[in-house]
Amino acid sequence: MITLKDIYKIYVNGDTTTYASNNVNIHIDEGEFVAIVGQSGSGKSTIMNIIGCLDVPTSGTYLLNGIDVSTMDDNELAEIRNKMLGFIFQQYNLIPKLTVVENVELPLLYAGLSPEKRHKAAIESLARVGLEDKAKNYPSQLSGGQQQRVSIARALAGNPSVILADEPTGALDSRTGIEVLQFLQKLNSEGNTIVLITHDNSIAKSAKRIIRLHDGKVVYDGPSDAPEATVSSSISFDEDPLVIKMKSEKGDAC
Repeated sequence: MITLKDIYKIYVNGDTTTYASNNVNIHIDEGEFVAIVGQSGSGKSTIMNIIGCLDVPTSGTYLLNGIDVSTMDDNELAEIRNKMLGFIFQQYNLIPKLTVVENVELPLLYAGLSPEKRHKAAIESLARVGLEDKAKNYPSQLSGGQQQRVSIARALAGNPSVILADEPTGALDSRTGIEVLQFLQKLNSEGNTIVLITHDNSIAKSAKRIIRLHDGKVVYDGPSDAPEATVSSSISFDEDPLVIKMKSEKGDAC
C-alpha cells in the first residue's frame, strides 16, 4: 500500500543544512490504522506531505499501491491525489458558500464525474457519516463536529485507497474529538486504510500502530499499546471503541 524507502528531505539555506526527513523507511499495509506522531520539528508534516503527494523527497522512493510517485510531474501527482487519497484537515476546509452536498462533491467534480454521479456518490458518503439530512445546509449551520464529519464524507466520496487525517481533532472540544476518532476507528474496521498525523500521544493511542518521529528519524514503529510506545492516556475511550455516539438532535455537539 504505502512504502517509503530511504526517504530524505533536505533543505539548504546558505551554510545551514536541515534534514526534515533523515533516511525514513515506512511500510503501511492496506487496512491498517497508523498514527504518525511527533512534536513540532519532528518531521511528521514532511512525511504527511510526501504521503499525500503534496511534496516530493530530495531522495528515496515512495510507492503508493506499487506506483512510484516520487518522479511524477504535477499533473500526475494531482491525479494520484484525486483518485487514491482522501484528506481530512484540522480546519475542515469547507467552502462557506457551498452547501454540504456541494462541498462533498468537489473532489468528484475534479475527477470528471457527471453531475448525477457526483450527487449520488456525495449523498451516499454523507449517509455513511449520518448527515444525509444536512445535505442542503451550509457549513455555518453545522456544529464543529458535524463540519468535521462533512470533511470525512468528502474524503470518502471518491473511494480512496488511503484516508490521510491531519490533526483531525485539533479544532474540536475533547468530547467531540473523541467521537471523531471513534468514527475513524469504525471506518478502519470497515476496511479503510487510515493514516493519522498528530502531535498528541493520547490521540495517537486511537490507532493500532504508532510511528514516532524525532528530528526527522523514525524512533519507534510498533503497536500503540506497547510500553515502549510511551503513549499517555489523557483521553479515555468507551469500553467498545467502535461504538459511535453520533446524535442528530439539534444542539448536540456533534
